[in-house]
Amino acid sequence: MSQAMKDTVLSNQEELSEKKGFLSWLNMKALTPYGFLLPFLIIFSVFGVFPLLFSVYLSFHAWNPVEGLAAMNFVGLENYSIALTDPWLWRSLKNTFWLAITSGVAQHLVAIPVAYILVSLGDRLRHWLTSAYFLPYITSTVAASLIFFNMYSPNSGVINQALMGLADSTLLGWAFAWVNDYQPIRWLDDASFIKPSIAIVVFWKYTGFNIVLYTTGLMTIPKDILEAARMDGANALHRFWHVSLPMIRPFVFFAVTMTIIGNLQLFEEPFVLTKGLGGTGQAGLTISMYLYKVGWEWLEMGTASAISWLLFALIAFFTTLQFIFFGKKGLGEQ
Repeated sequence: MSQAMKDTVLSNQEELSEKKGFLSWLNMKALTPYGFLLPFLIIFSVFGVFPLLFSVYLSFHAWNPVEGLAAMNFVGLENYSIALTDPWLWRSLKNTFWLAITSGVAQHLVAIPVAYILVSLGDRLRHWLTSAYFLPYITSTVAASLIFFNMYSPNSGVINQALMGLADSTLLGWAFAWVNDYQPIRWLDDASFIKPSIAIVVFWKYTGFNIVLYTTGLMTIPKDILEAARMDGANALHRFWHVSLPMIRPFVFFAVTMTIIGNLQLFEEPFVLTKGLGGTGQAGLTISMYLYKVGWEWLEMGTASAISWLLFALIAFFTTLQFIFFGKKGLGEQ
């Protein structure tokens, strides 16, 4: 081989080596972002994806976790059949719907007009009041429920004491005279009072979140539109009903969707207020509490997983109905 050919071969080898090095560098550069994401992906896969998939798998098996994984026994759709034929599941669903509708509707009926009033106030006063309304939402649910548990006490609770004080007052005694005939009112022991007592706590805690959300939505409305409506002769009520409310439909859509999802999963408030027992006649038993009992008290993990997926399907169904009801206008489209 001539010297010229040797030089050509060496030159080609060097060029090929440089290209391989460049490609390797490009590959490393392209993979670098995924390297930074890898810790999150690992954690999300272990604590997010795997439990989700295992829950689906488990819903088709009978399993007592105390006996270990080897005790899992495939039963097909039997867990779903057991859950759907259990009268306590339907009782818990009935309680959940009652609490969801009662506390949920009240939240929005109060939050929207309060937000409208807040927007009409000065910035400083609005900020202070908005923060005050939002405070219950960021308060620990368990701590708030324990405080209300003490407030509902038949003999020493502040609610009964306040009612007796009103009954004995000279100014309002005529309106609260009936209170003394029912004292002490057992808010968390009488089956007829348990659900309203829980609904009050849920209303107190989550109304502030909706007020802040609606206040934000109302502040996005251009002032020129409201001023034009006012100059056309629309009073405050007409401006609210025909201008402001239609323009915050996307915010209403989001708020109602969050309420549906949250209220159908109520657990902490009824669990604390009823001491985890569901109350007299299971009047405060929600479907999430029932799921907890099946899985962690009765150790029927397969049935509990089936119930969790039935709950998921229920939430998805009502969320879809909500989406259809608001339609494109609910998403801000015309």
